[in-house]
Amino acid sequence: MTTNIMLSGVGGQGLVLMTKIICQAAMMDNYDVKSNDVVGLSQRGGMVWGNVRIGEKVYSPNIKPNEGDIVIGMEPLEAYRWRELLKDTGTVIMNIKKFNPVLVQQEKVKYPDEEIEEFKSKYNTIAINAIEEGIKIGKKQVANVILLGILARYLEKEEKTPISIDIWKETIRENVPKKAVEMNMKAFDLGYNYGKTNS
Repeated sequence: MTTNIMLSGVGGQGLVLMTKIICQAAMMDNYDVKSNDVVGLSQRGGMVWGNVRIGEKVYSPNIKPNEGDIVIGMEPLEAYRWRELLKDTGTVIMNIKKFNPVLVQQEKVKYPDEEIEEFKSKYNTIAINAIEEGIKIGKKQVANVILLGILARYLEKEEKTPISIDIWKETIRENVPKKAVEMNMKAFDLGYNYGKTNS
């Protein structure tokens, strides 16, 4: 059994680090993992994305349309962009804090609020203002770790490719600055417990 995860966001949100932590945690828990390099306009504010596939044996990092299990969106529009990859039974883990693209800022196009709400209603969606919650903990930069906590709970609940909570936390500790470990542990726990009540 393989779990197909699509990650999406904008440059500067820590998506590269999030991808690394997922891959490292899965490998430490003895899964085979394949991942696409995160590509795109990775300067601050540009679109970034990547794939992670986890299972007993994984042959390719590529996720075909209608085969995605999870989309993790650090921004609503960026999650919405990858809707065609999701299975009908797919799950969306979404940070609802918007980062308007340049064309929206210039009022050349409209942010697709209605389409995103329809997208959220179509799938099992776990939505949270991770930026706001991160600020409450101490820094908005821990928003991605909040989403990792939600992912950890989802994988555990679905019993597909669950990863040990101890391994998640060990991996996060290894990948964040020492002075920020406690804050990131709080962020992970917040996401994990949020996932319990909202999935």
